[in-house]
Parts: sequence; structure tokens; C-alpha cells
Amino acid sequence: MKILITGVAGFIGFRLAEKLLKKGHFVIGLDNLNNYYSVKLKIERLKILEDYKLFNFKKINLNNKQSINYLKKIKKIDVIYHFAAQAGVRYTLSNPEKYFNDNIISFINLLELVKLNKKTKFFFASSSSVYGDQKIFPLNENLKLNEKNIYGFSKKINEIMCESYSRIYKIKIIGLRFFTVFGEWGRPDMLIFKYIKSNLDKKIFILNSNGQHFRDFTYIDDVLSILEKLLYLKIKKNYDIFNICSNKPIKILDVIKKINKWNNTFKFKSKNSKILNKIEVKKTHGDNRKILKLLKKFKYTNFDKALNNTIKWYLDKKINKIT
Repeated sequence: MKILITGVAGFIGFRLAEKLLKKGHFVIGLDNLNNYYSVKLKIERLKILEDYKLFNFKKINLNNKQSINYLKKIKKIDVIYHFAAQAGVRYTLSNPEKYFNDNIISFINLLELVKLNKKTKFFFASSSSVYGDQKIFPLNENLKLNEKNIYGFSKKINEIMCESYSRIYKIKIIGLRFFTVFGEWGRPDMLIFKYIKSNLDKKIFILNSNGQHFRDFTYIDDVLSILEKLLYLKIKKNYDIFNICSNKPIKILDVIKKINKWNNTFKFKSKNSKILNKIEVKKTHGDNRKILKLLKKFKYTNFDKALNNTIKWYLDKKINKIT
């Protein structure tokens, strides 16, 4: 298959591209290599992909029409995975405009491309952030959305646009509500790597609300297995959305304690931030029954095993030196 992946230098985009290239697919990768987090890390990811003959990379910003003109020249794309976006909840406080330009304008441009190639199957990354704070758990795909930050709002807009384009133009679109994805080659701005790096660099790590929030941590290897299976499955609806989660929420403080078993000198300082509490949800706990009904026999990786794999990789690679 000829597969286009946006955000290919990002965490999920890179890991999926590598998996598909190993299976013999032709992968066109797009990324703007922004500096939201370490560009060096993104370049290290790309170096691995560039060893594959079936990989083609283009540095591009999807929020301008020049990029769309380039994309129109690419013929017969079988599948698009759209992962390019401005990530991060806390970053919305200082850079709100980024979420409009990178998460909404870029998205419209890409949908206009898909509209011209109706045989292309389109997967896009949404987020558990669209749920916001809820009272009913686990969170299923039919719940009324209650986003509480600009990032979540931008993802909600993406979902609305996709439903409209799919209905009007009869395009096959699948939304993926990712929960807290972690693992090897993960994002350095996320909890696990951020906590380890702060301690290795002898800096004070600030833990909001004493780590009492819960997150549905989902291992990258499980995410990749699900994405690969979805590639070949026939989904009846033109538009559908799935939670990509483990259905096992873990308290953030408990994750910190597990990391500390690797190094009992690691420390943190607790602080209750009023502004962060206004934008960060207290609990994510996804319902994965809908996706499991499609996949049937699927077994998730044990969290402790996944966490140990992740920490060992981070320390062995000395990732803190390039992030």
C-alpha cells in the first residue's frame, strides 16, 4: 500500500511508519519539525526511517496552500494517517493561536485533499481531551463531550469536520481518540520522561495536585497493533470513532512511585496549581469495548512490564542528553 503519514517525526507517527515499512508498505512522511519539543529527538527518529528504501520524507507545513499543491501531485494514496497537530494541554495557556493554525486550518486543508481522493481511507488522531471532566466511567464514544481546554476543543472541531465531510462527500474516515500513550521513543513533555529527565538533570520536578489525577496509560506497542489491524478491517460506517485506551486508569502518584523503584534518589515537589486545575481533567478512563469488538482477540501489555521497557530504553539511550 501507499500510505501517507503526517506528523511522521512525532511519537506515534514515527513508530507506526517504522512498523509499516518493515511490512513492505511505501510510506510518505510529512512533518514541519516544529520546536514544541526537542527537534534533535525528531531528527533521530527520521534517521531510522530514512534507512528504509520505501520511505520518502517531506518537510512541510500543512496550514498553507502551497503544501496542498504539493500533496495534490501525489497519486493513488491508499491510506492517510493524520497525526500532525499542536499537542499539549499546558501549552495552550501561552500559545493558543497554535491550536487554531496547526489543528484546525491544517486539518481543513488535508480534508480538502481527501475529498479529491474518495477511495483513500483517512485515519485521524483525536484525543481523550474531548471528554473533559465526566461523572460516568469508563468513558464511551457516545458520551456528550465536555472539553475543558483549547487543545480538547480543537480536537472536537476536528471530529465535527470529519463527520461533515464524510457525510457530504461519502469519504471513509476513522477517528482515533488516543488516551495517554507512552513507550519507547515517546514525547519528552509527557509525565514519565519529564520526571526522569528532571531528576537526572538535578532539577526540581513539580507534581500538580500531589499526583492525585488518574490517567488511562496505553502502551505504544498495543496502539501500533490496533492501528495495523484497523488498516485491514472493513468498517461498515463511512465515519466512525474509537477510543484507543487500556481501560485501566492509574493514579499519577502511583506511576511516580513505580519509577522511583528504578532510582530511589528521584524526588518531586507537590504544588496545587489553580490555573492547571482549570484545564487539566481529573480522570481519564476509557471504555475500549467498541474497538475490542472489532479486534476480537486482543491482549494488552501489562503496565508494569511496559513501564519497565520504557524506562530501560530511556536510560540506555541516554535520551535526556538530546531532549
